[in-house]
This record gives sequence, C-alpha cells and structure tokens, in this order.
Amino acid sequence: MKRPLHNIDDELLVRYLLNEASGTERIAVEGWISDAPANKKYFDHFQLIWNTSHEVAAVSQIDEDAAWLRFQQRVNRSSTQAVVIPMKKRYNWLGAAAVVIIMLGLFGIYRYLTYTSLEVLTYASNDAVVVDTLPDQSVITLNKHSSLNYDERTSKGHVRKAKLKGEAFFNVAPDKTKPFVIDVDGLEVKVIGTSFNIKSLSDRTEVVVESGTVNVIKGNQSITLIRGERLVVPKFGKLPSKQKTESKLYNYYRSREFVCDNTPLWQLVQVLNEAYETNIIIEAQAAKNYKLTTTFPNQSIDTIMSIIEETFDLKVEKKNGRYIIR
Repeated sequence: MKRPLHNIDDELLVRYLLNEASGTERIAVEGWISDAPANKKYFDHFQLIWNTSHEVAAVSQIDEDAAWLRFQQRVNRSSTQAVVIPMKKRYNWLGAAAVVIIMLGLFGIYRYLTYTSLEVLTYASNDAVVVDTLPDQSVITLNKHSSLNYDERTSKGHVRKAKLKGEAFFNVAPDKTKPFVIDVDGLEVKVIGTSFNIKSLSDRTEVVVESGTVNVIKGNQSITLIRGERLVVPKFGKLPSKQKTESKLYNYYRSREFVCDNTPLWQLVQVLNEAYETNIIIEAQAAKNYKLTTTFPNQSIDTIMSIIEETFDLKVEKKNGRYIIR
C-alpha cells in the first residue's frame, strides 16, 4: 500500500466546485479524488465547508485576501504538490472563500478537517512479502499474512505509533524528537532509529535487533536490546533474559535465502514449514539435532529436501503433501 496523497491546490478545488475548472483541471481533480479514500474524505470535507459558506457569504465584510491566505495556511497541506496548475487570477469567489474562515472558527470544522484527513494507514501482505515506506520514511518488510497499522494522526505529536500483527522487519527513520513505538500483542517496542525484526506468534513474540537500540516494554518491565541480541517474550509471564542472536534464519523472507550456520535440523525444518506452508516431519529422532552449515538461495522445497536427504544420508518420503524424514 502506498501512502495516500492529501495535497492538492485548494484554489483548484474551489474552481472545480464552481464549475469554472477547465477540462484538464477537472480530470486532474477527479483523478486525485479516486486515487485514495483519504483524498475523497478530504474533498468531501472541503466541499462541506465550501457549501456552508454560501449561506453567509452575502453578509460578509472582511479582508478577502487575508482570509484566503489564512484558509490556505490552516488547511496545512504537504509542501509537495500532487497537482500543479498555473493560476491565472483569483476569481470573484474570494468573498465566499473568505467566509470559510468564519465557518471554521464558529463550528471548529477546520480542526475536524485536518484531523480526519489524516488516518490510520493499513499495510497488509496477504500471500506475498511486501516492502513499503511509511509516511515518516521508515521502511517495513511484511512477511506473508501480516499487517501493520500506522497512525498518521500521531505525526503531529511527539511519538510515531504503529500496531503489528504477524511479522515484519523495520528500518526506522531516525527522529530523536519522535520515538517510534510499535504495539504488538501486549508489548511495546520503542526505538529512535534502528533496524530490527518482530515476529508475533500465538504463544510468544520474538524481537531481533540488527542495528541500534530497541527497548521492549511489558507492563512496568523493560529490557534494552542492542545489535546482535534477541528477546523471546512468552504471551503470559514476565520478560525473560535477552540472548545473543545465533541464527540468521529469521531473515529468510527478506533475503530470500535460508542461511544455516551450525543450525540444528529441527530449527531449519521449523522455518521451512513456515516459509513454504508445508508439513515436514522428522521421524528420525536423532536427526533433529544434526547440524547444518550452508545456504539455500531461493530454491524449491523439493530441492532443499533432496539436499538434506543426501547431506545426512537420510530418507525423505513425500506422502499426501507431507515430507517425512526417516
């Protein structure tokens, strides 16, 4: 999902509402409205304010130029313009535009407009890994069947807030004045600017730090993690002790390869089951702790199972959609 663009020239919207926009301008406005739900919401509120202003326009006696300038400032658009149309002149609708300021002051519509035009953005991966950029320029990589809600409304405060379900890798844009806080299954993960992985499962949440510092908070407890450290937090109970990150398998969905470094077979199988949505069973109990050091670069599950079979002199049987290691 891409960030919806709210920015557009407000004078262009006024001309559109008055049916004074050219054909090209009308196409530009209508295209912008249909680009994102947030754009339509912005336009609907703008139209509401504009229509209301007509009821008192006839009795208004205020400085039109100054009022129009204040209106533009208070709409608080982004500095990057989504639509750039050269302006020829201000039309005789400036009086009505100025009255908008009165309506905003009387009914608080402006505050409602600027708050509701910002929204909770939802990023979802469904059946494929998704890489996207948040409004604060942080980059996220969502594993399959995961989602992130980013609350744009908090951008006007002193914190950036998001809520995660599933698994994601974060490369957070540094901003010392606005920490990035992620709510995940009863935990808060708080950072300034760093890169880390969060995986939420039914019984636990895992946090692995690649760079910078991460603070994990549960109730009145907190633990600080640095590069090369991980924390596995059970759904119930206190925060455990942190550990050194010994495996790089957590990174498979981002790197598209399975990196094994003296990795026990059971751990690799666990990740393969998740990645390929398959069912691999190790019946040979002794084989569970066989250690493997290699890299599988984006290979098929059949190829990987063949390599495991040959490496450890095991027998792999494929039956009813399952792989059984004997």
